[in-house]
Amino acid sequence: MSKRAWALAALLLLSVPAAATAAAAAAVPWQGRVFDDRDGNGVPGPGEPGIPGVLVSDGRTLARTDGDGRYALEARPGVPVFVLKPAGWTAGVRGDGLPATWHAPAADGARLRDHAGADFALRRAPEADAGPLRVLLFADPQVKSAEQLDYYARDIVEPLLAGGPPRARLGISLGDIVDDAVDLYPGINAVTARLGLQWLHLTGNHDLDPDASGDCDSLSSFRAVYGPDTFAWHEPEADFVLLDDVVLPSGPRGGYVGGLREDQFDFLEAWLPTLSKDRLLVLAVHIPLFDTAQPGRPETFRAADRERLFALLREVPKLLVISGHRHTLRHHMHGPADGWHGAAPLHEFNVGAASGAFWSGAPDADGIPDATMADGTPNGHARLEIARDGGYRLSWHPARLPADEPSRTAAMHLHAPRVLRRGAYPAWAVYANVYMGLPDTRVEYRVDDGEWTPMLRVERPDPALLAENARDDAAPALRGLDRSPEAVPSPHLWRGALPTGLAPGTHAIEVRAFDRWQGEQRASTRYRLDVLTPPAR
Repeated sequence: MSKRAWALAALLLLSVPAAATAAAAAAVPWQGRVFDDRDGNGVPGPGEPGIPGVLVSDGRTLARTDGDGRYALEARPGVPVFVLKPAGWTAGVRGDGLPATWHAPAADGARLRDHAGADFALRRAPEADAGPLRVLLFADPQVKSAEQLDYYARDIVEPLLAGGPPRARLGISLGDIVDDAVDLYPGINAVTARLGLQWLHLTGNHDLDPDASGDCDSLSSFRAVYGPDTFAWHEPEADFVLLDDVVLPSGPRGGYVGGLREDQFDFLEAWLPTLSKDRLLVLAVHIPLFDTAQPGRPETFRAADRERLFALLREVPKLLVISGHRHTLRHHMHGPADGWHGAAPLHEFNVGAASGAFWSGAPDADGIPDATMADGTPNGHARLEIARDGGYRLSWHPARLPADEPSRTAAMHLHAPRVLRRGAYPAWAVYANVYMGLPDTRVEYRVDDGEWTPMLRVERPDPALLAENARDDAAPALRGLDRSPEAVPSPHLWRGALPTGLAPGTHAIEVRAFDRWQGEQRASTRYRLDVLTPPAR
């Protein structure tokens, strides 16, 4: 590259912290062009101008294209270089169905002597409808065999295609794409690509190279297929940043912890000031930012990293965190106890798993395991809708629902005794597992069209899953490959005592929950009161 070109590169590089400058000593020069791919062939040609003002990065340093769409970047060896797709544009599609937004890493000492191998093709996005941006969220598909890949296809993807292409513009997989079986990446990508969406992938602790000796060499397989593990994407309604937050200590494989690397903080420090404060910022990670360790156990996410991240995000006015990893569904509101000191609590949506409880449980008539998670939530996917003003709506979508069973709906399921003795002490109850429930969610029930009565939120195991555990215990043989998980206290369970003084016979139970984002949701079931005469003393 000429001295003049590198002088231009120096002007185009955005300011980064001193640590990043020092780390750039071993950087590899890259140069290329971001262009308007008007004919859609992915190759620059006559009449296809460059796109100015577009950001390109190696996950630490940022460069911005000039008036002709050209950029120059000193990238770290062995790290993919990617374009931050701007709002109003769409990326091309690679042969494997993934967005064509990155280039393979340069080997140590390699130098791109021309820009032909580092161009990025973008096209003007079609005029979006007046509705919100719709995003599909898959957490932990976690397939480890061809059989589980088939479950993923039939249980998660095919139902979304049953009524035609899904009404969404984007999809995100929140890590643990496979279960320590990186050779399954091509297979699961082929299944996901059937949805026809631009799809982003985040790494998880089960996506690491099996023979990795430390964090620095743990993502070779992931990067070869999915590209960068720090990645950003822009839509008119929102900005997205995906961060690998699985830190693998050096030495023998076995432990990991949630946290961030120095290069990721460098990237955020350079990138965050470029964002519009009018759009929602969606931060996606695999391991939740909130700590889930039991007392006396090591932290699950490094507190120092969380506080440093929160300090960078404090002035972001519209922010949502999405995470996976735990195979349960939960909302966490970060506050001062977590190191968050923003004007309002920071909402983290810990998305339930597509694989549920690791594809476990008794199979149904189609041979698909029950896969209910330990908090009683059925496996499935989440949806995120984002309006132009940064407002958002969330929903959970179970993978499958039984036909003609009103006690199990998309929003909740109910558990109640089938029969009670008339006149018995009312110690038994109907339970409602409201999947998207928050601590302040209003949940009410009534019996036989009576008055609506508030239900009490309780943190205890879901009795429906406890009953499944009991069936597994009592079975003389295994009911499936792996039994359902042991039920754990659910953060979205409500209880209402059932009256026993009503007339003998069957009585209807109706429950309604007022979902913060989807409005009123209902489910119903029944119980029976029988008359029994106590034996004479």
